[in-house]
Amino acid sequence: MYSAYLLLKLVHVVAVVAFLGNISTGLFWKAIADRSGRPEIAAHTLRGIILSDRLITIPSIVVILIAGFGAASISGWTILGTGWILWSLVLFIIAGVAFVPVSRAQRELADLASAGTSLTSEAYRKLSRRWEVWGALALVTPLFALVLMVTKPALIAFHR
Repeated sequence: MYSAYLLLKLVHVVAVVAFLGNISTGLFWKAIADRSGRPEIAAHTLRGIILSDRLITIPSIVVILIAGFGAASISGWTILGTGWILWSLVLFIIAGVAFVPVSRAQRELADLASAGTSLTSEAYRKLSRRWEVWGALALVTPLFALVLMVTKPALIAFHR
């Protein structure tokens, strides 16, 4: 049982690293592409970010949840009854909700850039600000969840 727990915990941690790393690098590369001032570079970068979300971020979410729930189950921790798990899950859900406008803005930004729209145009800048705000929320909330998972503070939870 203990070795199954350790394996699930390892898989969970690796998925978290991939998830947070992909989000962080997406923010970084978009900023670099925007600084180029070249719509074709921004379009290429945004299409790459969209692809990496499909190949890395979304699968990581699935693995994080499956491995996390599995590890908690083996350990005897209840999801709703263990504060640090409950609130980490709430933060993870908030990140997922924030990803919806991020995803939409990414596609719209890629379309604008592909059409040759200036990266300094009002339309591109407005979408970029939306992407940055929601993207920051989608990054910061799972970072806080990571802190909770590592420190395991005593937090309010639902008890029977």
